[in-house]
Amino acid sequence: HLRSVLLADHLAQLLRAQGVDVRLVPALSEERSWDVLRQLRICWPSGSGGSALTDAISTLKAALGRCPCATACEQGPGTAEGVLSKVHLKSFVEQQGLLGYDPNLDVLLVTESTLRSLAELQEAVLQCPVSDPTALPASCFPSQSSCCSIVHVVNCEEEFQQQQLDVLWRILDPGANTALQKHLVCGPVKVTSPSSPIGADQYFQLRKRQMYEASVIKYGELAQDEAWTEVIDTLTVAAIRFEMLSTAHRSQITLDLENNSISTKGTKSGAFVMYNCARLATLFSTFQRAVEQGTYPPLPPVSELNFSCLREEGEWLLLFNYLLPFPEVLQQAAQLPPPSKGIRITASTETVCKFLIQLSMDFSSYYNRVHILGEPFPHLFDQMFARLHLLGAVRDVFHSALATLHLPPLSQI
Repeated sequence: HLRSVLLADHLAQLLRAQGVDVRLVPALSEERSWDVLRQLRICWPSGSGGSALTDAISTLKAALGRCPCATACEQGPGTAEGVLSKVHLKSFVEQQGLLGYDPNLDVLLVTESTLRSLAELQEAVLQCPVSDPTALPASCFPSQSSCCSIVHVVNCEEEFQQQQLDVLWRILDPGANTALQKHLVCGPVKVTSPSSPIGADQYFQLRKRQMYEASVIKYGELAQDEAWTEVIDTLTVAAIRFEMLSTAHRSQITLDLENNSISTKGTKSGAFVMYNCARLATLFSTFQRAVEQGTYPPLPPVSELNFSCLREEGEWLLLFNYLLPFPEVLQQAAQLPPPSKGIRITASTETVCKFLIQLSMDFSSYYNRVHILGEPFPHLFDQMFARLHLLGAVRDVFHSALATLHLPPLSQI
């Protein structure tokens, strides 16, 4: 479930970056008061309320009473408590010719909680400010009859439940807005040799402890102040987000929870990305101090520089492999496929994590090889300034990409 929440959160950020209005709605009115969601910087809604939602639930109850697919439930010894009605989903799916749904969909026992989930989805659709379908960006589903797309982001274990909700919504509210429901399914998350079942909270605390221990090994005993606590927390969030999101969402993830599975500089980790982002911050703060001390003149504007002095292969690699294609990378990561038969869709949300990891590797290689801040001689300034402007653009790419993961750039590690 944590993986599907992280995926939904990341996809929402990517779509918002493309100008799409996105509303997150908790699945099946789940009241998951995970402290770990807050620690992972996820603004996950806990469900709405108010008179509008109460009215919507009442309307759905009335529709349920009129529904030809529904039969009333008389409370008895064999009836689950709180069941309002039985709805025959399978017959509706066959009548409508809907494709891609689980063949085991049959009878759904509808409860107040089920109707509340539908009401929350309806409220989210009604709040969507877009009224003209032609105004939607290409990354949304185009449609002649609807301006809103509903994407159910679920893990593989909850897909069946969400399909039930999908079909029930179609039955009770046959309006155009439900025509574009699609399902984005996360593969399972497995753990190697678990001694006991582990939940999201334990997983977060384990990774945080490992990140602290790895940092002590690298940097020595850490001061227990607020600044270090924030750094460790951010590195932990980065490690978990990259661990969960750098694999295609439909593929299985296998977590190795051993101590040696995490480090501050492993080239495939989120911590490695944050480390290189911090190196850039340190570079520019060092340059600024040198300017204030009179060692270097201030950085001139781009229009006054001669970029022909950039002759290193690594400099052009950063330009052509990362700076220029970055807008397209963001667009591809958020692009949802056009409507097609079936209900499942895919998204290339892993693209951003892979992009950042590869950028970090190539930037690190360049940074270790090239001395950016050279001797304070005027004949060397042109090259130094050109390199600083290039790396300033690299820093901006880091910050923009990390923002889609709700990760703040670190100024130091």
